[in-house]
Amino acid sequence: MKIDAVIFDMDGTLFQTDRILELSLKDTFARLESEGLWEGAPPIEKYRDIMGVPLPKVWETLLPLHSEEVRERVDEHFLEVLVDNIQGGKGELYPHVKETLAGLKGHGLKLFIASNGLPAYLESIVKYYKLDRWLDATYSIEHVDSLFKSDLVHMICRKHGIKSGAVVGDRLSDITAAKDNGLLAVGCRFEFSLEHELKLADTIIEDLNELNQIILTVNGLNEIKP
Repeated sequence: MKIDAVIFDMDGTLFQTDRILELSLKDTFARLESEGLWEGAPPIEKYRDIMGVPLPKVWETLLPLHSEEVRERVDEHFLEVLVDNIQGGKGELYPHVKETLAGLKGHGLKLFIASNGLPAYLESIVKYYKLDRWLDATYSIEHVDSLFKSDLVHMICRKHGIKSGAVVGDRLSDITAAKDNGLLAVGCRFEFSLEHELKLADTIIEDLNELNQIILTVNGLNEIKP
């Protein structure tokens, strides 16, 4: 079937989260340390290992001995710092994000974000980089009670009448979400990806500019309109 929509992950797929991750984690854990609730270096590498899961799961992993109240406060502060860093221009998109979105939109495809990030965080990225010029809608994992990306993608497909599409992402949750919904799974071999997860994708890209040709091939076309 002809692909009529592409659903993108955000962190590690469109947005180079690594550019602001260390800064934001250091600030957040420095706050905890000042309150006597943390000792030592921030667990940056541990965060990298679980990158892509919803933030509540992140804090359960990084702060297993802390109370739910503390985790909620950490979550709020981390979000504030992330947004401040984005609006301060400290983040960066991956190469060819804008060209890819513009090309796909020019060919009439519907474009969406489906991310485990929180709404305010996603909105700050979309607005700062003016991605709403091409995106039809942006959805956070908070839009579904289950906190499973497969359910989020299902909701997007149902709401927007997507019959055949692709999910583009760097982690297993993106690939699984595509498979569970009968969509093409495009794995991104970017900085947070893991090879054993990418092997489950239908196809793998190493640069977003490869995506246009994949869609063209599936749809039996020759060129993406500028």
